[in-house]
Amino acid sequence: MNIVILDAKTLANTSLSPLQKLGQVTVYSNTPPTQVISRCQHADIIITNKVILNASTIACLPNLKLICVAATGTNNIDLNAAKANNISVQNVAGYSTPSVVQLTFTLLGNLMGNVHRYNNDCKQGLWQKSDMFCRLDHPITEINAKQFVIIGYGALGKAVANVAHAFGAHVVIAERRHSKKTRAGRTDFDQALRQADIISVHCPLTEHTKNLFDESVLSLLKPSAVLINTARGGIVNEQALVDALNNKQLAGAGIDVLSQEPADANNPLLHYCGENLLVTPHIAWASKESITRLVQQIADNIQKFIKSSTTSKVV
Repeated sequence: MNIVILDAKTLANTSLSPLQKLGQVTVYSNTPPTQVISRCQHADIIITNKVILNASTIACLPNLKLICVAATGTNNIDLNAAKANNISVQNVAGYSTPSVVQLTFTLLGNLMGNVHRYNNDCKQGLWQKSDMFCRLDHPITEINAKQFVIIGYGALGKAVANVAHAFGAHVVIAERRHSKKTRAGRTDFDQALRQADIISVHCPLTEHTKNLFDESVLSLLKPSAVLINTARGGIVNEQALVDALNNKQLAGAGIDVLSQEPADANNPLLHYCGENLLVTPHIAWASKESITRLVQQIADNIQKFIKSSTTSKVV
């Protein structure tokens, strides 16, 4: 099998040995749209994280049999075109759960403990000038006993809930917004937001969740609430969030994802100067262990595909 990796830079120099055992692997750090067809002309298998494979590109790749998405989302692939051309599409799921959970609580702990502010104070020499053994300039708040609202209760939401329980929080699972029925074990969306001390977002970005946290929803939050989004950027309206932070409608936010990535220089979150906002560059998924699992799952998908293809030929 001829295997082409289009954006290997997203794999952070992780060993590709599980893939190299399966065929001839050609590796490109990144691939601009104009070079996708030429680089994949003889590919049996393409591995892509974010490089787009649209209908016109797929039509120009007669040897292509399998597209492996090095991520969970497949929105960069024209699935209808792939199906029409008898090309299988495989994604990976669950590989990044421990990593995402870790960053969720890293952002949350920094915000609630004001760790980033105390760290800056130490670097600026304020501790050295203190008239007592510590400094208490910034409030420190515990996760324990807080109302911890989870938006999106799939594998990630459940994993975050387990850790929140370990911290002693009261976990509340929000029902989908505007749902006519509230399922057992869940709480009406608006009601959940009104009681929330902490909100952690883990739902997919769909037509129903785009701009879910807009001005009206953010206005439901208590001024002491903290919002964490490690899901998708478009779920939280960025200007509305900046306005809410400026107006002290919530205490803080930790954001790992933006509506446009790489970040647009004009994104309002990047121009907000308050100490109660932490922004990270879509790294929740990216622990070295997570990427190692990702590569292995891609290899497993390819191996299963080769086995099934061989079996069908024999039959």
